[in-house]
Amino acid sequence: MQVSMRKLALHPLCAAPFHQRRAALLGSVLRLLSPSTRNLFSESGVWEKDYRPETRRRVEEWWHPRLMEQWRKDALEQNVDRKKFYVLSMFPYPSGRLHMGHVRVYTISDTIGHFQRMRGHQVLNPMGWDAFGLPAENAAIERGLDPEEWTKSNIESMREQLNSLGLCFNWDREVTTCLPDYYKWTQYLFIKLLEAGLAYQKEAVVNWDPIDQTVLADEQVDENGRSWRSGALVEQKLLKQWFIKTTNYAKPLLDALEDLPEWYGVKAMQANWIGDCSGCYFDFKLKVNGEETGETLSAYCSSPEMVFGAAYLAILPSHRLLHGSSSVRSALHEAFQPGRDCLAKVTAHNLLTGREVPLVISHRDAFDGYLDTVIGIPACSEEDLSVARALDLEWTTVLETQKDGTQTLINSEEFSGLTRQQAFDAVTQKAKELRVGGHLTSSKLRDWLISRQRYWGTPIPVVHCESCGAVAVPEEELPVTLPKASSLTGKGASPLEAAHDWVGCRCPRCNGPARRETDTMDTFVDSSWYYFRYTDPHNSDRPFNRHLADHWLPVDVYIGGKEHAVMHLYYARFLCHFCKDQGLVAHREPFRKLLVQGLIKGQTYKLADTGQYLRREEIDFTSTHDLDKEPVALNGGRIEVTWEKMSKSKHNGLDPQEVVQQYGVDTARLYILYAAPPEQDILWNVKTDALPGVLRWQSRLWQLVTKLRGARQLGDVPNPSLLKKKELAEARKIWENKNYAIQEVTANFTEDFLFNAAISRLMGLTNTLHSATVRVLQHSAEFEEALAALVTMVAPMAPHLASELWTGLSQVKNPLSPLLQRGGNVLQESWPSVDSQYLEVPDFVEVTVLINNKPCGTVTVPLQVSKDSSGVQQLVMESSIGQKLLSERTIKRAILSPRAALINFLVDE
Repeated sequence: MQVSMRKLALHPLCAAPFHQRRAALLGSVLRLLSPSTRNLFSESGVWEKDYRPETRRRVEEWWHPRLMEQWRKDALEQNVDRKKFYVLSMFPYPSGRLHMGHVRVYTISDTIGHFQRMRGHQVLNPMGWDAFGLPAENAAIERGLDPEEWTKSNIESMREQLNSLGLCFNWDREVTTCLPDYYKWTQYLFIKLLEAGLAYQKEAVVNWDPIDQTVLADEQVDENGRSWRSGALVEQKLLKQWFIKTTNYAKPLLDALEDLPEWYGVKAMQANWIGDCSGCYFDFKLKVNGEETGETLSAYCSSPEMVFGAAYLAILPSHRLLHGSSSVRSALHEAFQPGRDCLAKVTAHNLLTGREVPLVISHRDAFDGYLDTVIGIPACSEEDLSVARALDLEWTTVLETQKDGTQTLINSEEFSGLTRQQAFDAVTQKAKELRVGGHLTSSKLRDWLISRQRYWGTPIPVVHCESCGAVAVPEEELPVTLPKASSLTGKGASPLEAAHDWVGCRCPRCNGPARRETDTMDTFVDSSWYYFRYTDPHNSDRPFNRHLADHWLPVDVYIGGKEHAVMHLYYARFLCHFCKDQGLVAHREPFRKLLVQGLIKGQTYKLADTGQYLRREEIDFTSTHDLDKEPVALNGGRIEVTWEKMSKSKHNGLDPQEVVQQYGVDTARLYILYAAPPEQDILWNVKTDALPGVLRWQSRLWQLVTKLRGARQLGDVPNPSLLKKKELAEARKIWENKNYAIQEVTANFTEDFLFNAAISRLMGLTNTLHSATVRVLQHSAEFEEALAALVTMVAPMAPHLASELWTGLSQVKNPLSPLLQRGGNVLQESWPSVDSQYLEVPDFVEVTVLINNKPCGTVTVPLQVSKDSSGVQQLVMESSIGQKLLSERTIKRAILSPRAALINFLVDE
C-alpha cells in the first residue's frame, strides 16, 4: 500500500520538533496499513455514528490538503465577472514561532476570505513577512549568525506552521521585505519622496546606548530610561538623521478620516495623533552678520495669514542649532544667557515674504506641542508682544478692523485687502506653490524620523559627495543591496560603516569620490506600502502596476492589533496619499474597513512581594478546592493571580501546535471566534463554557447528519403530504428559523464582524433541528434545506468538519431538496440566501432594548417569539447589542412588556 508523504507532511504536527513529527508520521503510516483502522466516510463510504477525537483527526487529515489545493486553484482563476474582495491581515515579524495572537488574526482573515469566496467574490488573502529589524540583528549578534540566514530559516518555519493550521493564503503573492526584489521598490519610493521635497536630512536627538554603542528605538528603552539589552542609562545624542515630511499631509489625512467608516475608536486616535491642523511651517534662510550660511530653518506659525507681521523667530535652548554642528552655533552661544530671551547675531530670511527677522533664543523650556521653532507675531499673542517689546524689536501691523467688524489684511503685499480667512487660504496656497511651506499641520505632530543606525534594514539610496552633497542613487542602479554581514558586533554608529568596500563609491552626478549613506530605514517604511505590492508581487519593472492596484484597492477589510492604530496606520495612509498625488494609484485611502482584534491573555501567577512570575509547577493548587482560597507558592509565598498578554517570560504562553494537537484545527478556530467579539481580549481558559461549548456543538452537528442519514435508511420514501397540521407548523418554524439565521449570520459576517454572535445564532438553529420530530425529519424538505444551510454557514469557520458533513449530507438517500444532490466541496457552494417569500411576509417585529430603563437600541425578532420572554431574551443576548452591553454583566431580571415591543434588562451597575 502506497502512503502519500505529501499528505502526511501536511499534518498539523508538521511544525513540531523533529522527534514529534517522526512519531506522528510513523503512527499515521501504521494506521493506514492497519486493516482494523476506521476509515472516513469520504474514503470508505461508511458513516461513523459519533464525532470522536479520532474521527476529528481523520477528518482534518483528509480535508487539509484538499482544501488548500482548492483554494490555490481558485486564487489562480482569473474571472473578470466576479467582484473583488481584498482581505488583509497585518503581516508578521518572522520570529520563528507563531503565538496565539497570530492564530487569532489569521483565523479571522481566513474565515472572512472563505465567506466572501462563497458569496461569489474573487478573494485576495495574501501573506508576507515584515522581515527587517533589530530583533533579527540582535539574534544574529548573539548567535554569531548572518541575520539573513536567521530570518529565512524563521520564515520557512512559520510558513510551515501557518500551513499546518489550514490557513488559505494566496502564497503565490508572498512578499518578504528583506529581499532585494522588495526593498528595491522601497528605495524607489524613497527617491520619489526625495524628489518631491518630502525626504530630508537634519540633526536630531536619538536614544543612545553608551555600552552597546547603538541607537535604540523608544520601545527599547524601559520606564526607568534604561536600555532593554545592556541595562545602561540611555543618553540623548545628536545625530544626523533622515526624515519624511509627513506634516505636509497632516490636513488631508485628518480630513479624509471623515469619509471612513468607524474604526473601533481608531479614527479618534488618529485624529488625536494628528491634532488640530490650524497652522503651518514656513521656510527661512539663516544669515550671520548679513551673510547667508546655506542653512534652511522651518518655523511654525499658528496664524499663517499674519506672517507679514512677524517680529522674530524663536528657538528653544535645547534646539539642535545650539548643540549640533550648525554653522550658526558659535554665534548663538555668544548670545545665549540661561533663563532669558536672548537676541543673537543670526537673522532669518522668510522665503515667502522676503522679509528678514532676528533669531531669538527663548527662555522657555518648551513651546506648544513638539515645536522647537516658532514665528513670533505680536498681534497674535500677548507673549509674542511681550518678547518683542522686551527686546525692542520692530514689526509691521497687518490687521485692520472695518466698520462692520470684519478684519482685513494691510501691509501684506498682494494679500492686502483680503479677509483673514481669504488671506489664510491664499498665503498657504502661495507658500505651497513656491515649496517654502504652507502645508496645514498641528503643533503636536512631528515629521517621521526613519533613520536607524543598524545593519538589518533597507539601505537608504543616497550617496554623500563633498562637491554635490547628498545625491540620490539613480533608479536604474537600484536596488542598493546590503553588503554581506561578515561580522556584526553591534558596536559603532552604524555596522554598515565597517563595510569599507561597500561604503566607498562614485558620485552619480560628478563621478567624484563619495560615501554611501550608512543609515538604514525604519521597518515602518517597508510596511507602509506592502499592501500595494501584494497586488503585483513579481513586477520587476515598477513597484506595482497601477491597473492591478486600482482593481484590488482599497483593502476591503484590514485586520490587526490595536497597538498599530496610530503609527503604522498613519504611515500607510500617508504613503497612499503620496502615491495618489504621484499618479501611481487612483485611491487616496488604502483601507475601507478596519477590524482591530484584542489580545489573547493567559493566567499569570506572581509572588506578591517580589513580582516574580512563577510556573504552574511552582504553585500549590490544592487549596483552590476551597473557593474562598487562592493558590500559594510551594515555598509558602502569597500569589497574585492576573490575566496578562501571553509571554514566555510570564510563563503564561500557549503553543498553538499543542492546542491543535489536543483539540484540532476547527475547534481552535471556533473557540477563537466564539470566545469574544474580535476587538475584545480573550482570557484563555479551557474550563470556561467557550471550549466545551464548541466541542459539544461540533458533535451535535455531526449527530444531525447522522440522524437524517439514519432516518432515510429505514426504507421509507419521504412524502411531505403525510405531514399533519401540527407537523406542517413545525416545518414552517424550521423554515423561518433557517431564514432568520441566514439573515443574522450574513449581517454578522459583513457588518459588525461579531463571529461569536453568528456562532450563537447557528447554535440556536442547531437546537431547533435537534428538537424536530421524527416525521418532520423524515418527510420535510424544510429540515433538509435548513441543515444544508447550517452546514454551509459553518464552513468558513470550521472548513474541515463542514466539508465532511457536506459529503455525508449530499449522499443522503431519497433527498427531497436539490441542495442535497449537488455533492462537491461545501466551500465551492454559494452562501445561502434568504427566501424571497420570507422577505415578503412581515413576520418580524423590532423590539426596543432597555438596560436599567435606558434605551440602548432595537433587535429584530420573529413575530411568534416576540411574546415569549425567554425567547426574546435569548435573541437579544445573541445580538450585537447583547454581546457588547450584556455579555459581561449580571442580569438580575428581564421584563418583557405585554403591550409594547419592549424588553427591559435590570443588571448590576
